Amino acid sequence: MADGSDAAPQSAAKVGQDQITRAPEQEAPLRATSAAHAVDLRKTYGTGQATVHALAGVHVAFERSRFTAVMGPSGSGKSTLMHCMAGLDRPTSGQTFVGDLDIGNLDDHGLTQLRRDRVGFVFQSFNLVPTLSAGENITLPVDLAGKKVDRDWFDYLVAQLGIADRLSHRPNELSGGQQQRCACARALINRPDLIFADEPTGNLDSNSSAEMLSFLRRSVDEFGQSIVMVTHDPRGAAYADRVVFLADGLAVDELANPTADSVLEHVRALGT
Repeated sequence: MADGSDAAPQSAAKVGQDQITRAPEQEAPLRATSAAHAVDLRKTYGTGQATVHALAGVHVAFERSRFTAVMGPSGSGKSTLMHCMAGLDRPTSGQTFVGDLDIGNLDDHGLTQLRRDRVGFVFQSFNLVPTLSAGENITLPVDLAGKKVDRDWFDYLVAQLGIADRLSHRPNELSGGQQQRCACARALINRPDLIFADEPTGNLDSNSSAEMLSFLRRSVDEFGQSIVMVTHDPRGAAYADRVVFLADGLAVDELANPTADSVLEHVRALGT
């Protein structure tokens, strides 16, 4: 985890993605090994007695080509951490980096480019566009960027995910598992630096969940993909290389090479 003493001052200037603000020299090891990291990350909602500290000073790094699970009780800050680190929400203070890019210094256009080109997303609710076919949903990030779809990569993804025969169907004609596999292919189509998955198996049955988690695991092992997954399920977390535990807006513990039993033991020990 990053040491808060290394945090660089937050710049007031907002710049586009092409103008990269780099971390100080002390951050060099994290730049070399991390797909993303956060330094003293804080997110506060409300004021006065209604103030809620969703993130209370999180220091965390997510390694490249590794699968990290984030766990914690409801209200611990899991989804808030993911949203801030993915550029979906702005923190109250602190810094978030994707690679060596300080995303706190991006304007709205730069954040849009980041989310489109460098970060992939898989959500519990699938978030497919209902008026588009499965195939069109998958290629949407490429189409929005005005780029040409890599057909070999597209064909490989849909074959691996078992949806090659469903590409002309719209989301309401697909099962939950098929919709989530489309969402997973969409997240990977641009070969992003990092994928954030927020409870990706929350709406799936046990068989579909296992298939999805197995594919995420293979994406790391075979493609060198970097994945951060928020989950409440110890069995799902066991697919990861590492589990980070949050409580009360802080990263309080972590576990390497998890099993379902060891994750459950940590959860019980933390009282979560």
